Amino acid sequence: MTQAEAPGRERLAALDVGSNSIRLLVAEWDPQGGLAVIDEVREHPRLAAGVAANGRLAPEAMEAAMAALRRMHEVCQRRGARRIAAVATSAVREAENGAEFVHRVQAELGIPLRIIDGQTEAQLSYKSVAHHFRLQGERTLIVDIGGGSLELIGAVDGVIELSLSLPLGAVRLTEASLPGERAAWKEVQDLRRAVRKKLRKAFDPTGWNAAAVIGSGGTFTNLGRMAIARRGLPIPDAVHGTAVVTGEVEALLEWLTTKSPAERAAVPGLSPYRADIILAGLAVTAELLALVNARKVTVSAFGIREGLLLEMAGAGDAAEPQDPLRLIREFAERCQTDRRHVEQVRVLALQLLDQLGPALGAEPEDRALLEAAGLLHDVGQLVSYRRHHRHSYQLIMNAERLNLSARDRVVVALVSRYHRKRGPTRKHQEFADLPAEDQAVVRRLAALLRVADGLDRGHTAIVERIQVELAEDRCTLRVAPRYVDADLSLEVWGADRKKDVLEKALGREVVILQGG
Repeated sequence: MTQAEAPGRERLAALDVGSNSIRLLVAEWDPQGGLAVIDEVREHPRLAAGVAANGRLAPEAMEAAMAALRRMHEVCQRRGARRIAAVATSAVREAENGAEFVHRVQAELGIPLRIIDGQTEAQLSYKSVAHHFRLQGERTLIVDIGGGSLELIGAVDGVIELSLSLPLGAVRLTEASLPGERAAWKEVQDLRRAVRKKLRKAFDPTGWNAAAVIGSGGTFTNLGRMAIARRGLPIPDAVHGTAVVTGEVEALLEWLTTKSPAERAAVPGLSPYRADIILAGLAVTAELLALVNARKVTVSAFGIREGLLLEMAGAGDAAEPQDPLRLIREFAERCQTDRRHVEQVRVLALQLLDQLGPALGAEPEDRALLEAAGLLHDVGQLVSYRRHHRHSYQLIMNAERLNLSARDRVVVALVSRYHRKRGPTRKHQEFADLPAEDQAVVRRLAALLRVADGLDRGHTAIVERIQVELAEDRCTLRVAPRYVDADLSLEVWGADRKKDVLEKALGREVVILQGG
């Protein structure tokens, strides 16, 4: 019996038959809430094994792939996917018997697998990344390192100006250049020189110097997890949005080169399935970052599969102007938050930040964090009302589709957690584990969010404006209604009950009055 999709939504499935792994993503789409993941499966038959040397898909790899696809097809049926899009990339594209494999998949499983060229592969990766990142107003290089090929997409102000597919995949390079149980430092350096030569021959970095680099695919999600672990932080389930500086890439590559594949398989954050090919993936990453003089690479946890889903759903291209908070709003919608309330809290919190920011020691980047927390603070009500602040923390920490770095995710989750009940305290381990400067950020943003939330206690969005009067020993907040003669007594009462953290942060008594 299949699971029914939500009313007004369509359940879709996307299959990416890659050179190293096969991945399935089942999701529901609606224009308001975006994509909501229902299920995902990943297996590693490594179809690219031997293709570069022999020109053919190995029989054992094809059998493993067919078994994986059979299981995934069963998942699609049980999950009630109405449409399936399936693509095969570099390994199947280049193999002499690739067409035979595609025919077998269609004949035995009824899956409409199609072989796509490098240009189409790059376009799908771009569509996925553009759905999750704001690309307007800057130059962006999107890098997808697969098992057989490297896809490189360059965009300026959201418009694609460069699209390359190069034979620099992690499996291909490992087989050709890093033989044996333990790669020697010289072999890695020789590989880097070869990669550097191919990149310079195929790609003119002029115009892409210091561009923002976004990495999609397993090399980058594993890089993000390893970097977080090396920083001494807990490895989150979601690494989307994590930034890894170039120095960290170089240090990880050097460190991992000293280890065997078996030793690398035990490295925190690195998947055992990628332990034998990660050196090649990081070598390509390091050389590309050096070529364009990039300071960091930002991890995208999504790739071809989501690009396929967006294509099936008819989602607009990223060349259109995008709301930088779109993904956060989509998540809040999926959690069934009161849209008018969270938007009102966001607006009021920003009014307070604009006026009290200097007194609180706020930094420019605080604004985006406060906006995110304003929109997300109530998502925990999806679980229960009484402890929804705690549930909000957990949901934000584990949400997949939030365009937040690992550090920003923790800050936003904690600010949301402290929007009610007790304020920030070192008795909470999650808060105590933060660096002192991030604890200060959480304190000041939670102080503002609490008062803003109180000023919409009735969820009526009736407060239009807050006027701050700051004296030596007192801070007066005068709140003006949206409508003449409206009664704001409930809102004043709600904010008064939650002003304690703001009073501590300002070192002043806070008085809230109607009128202004």
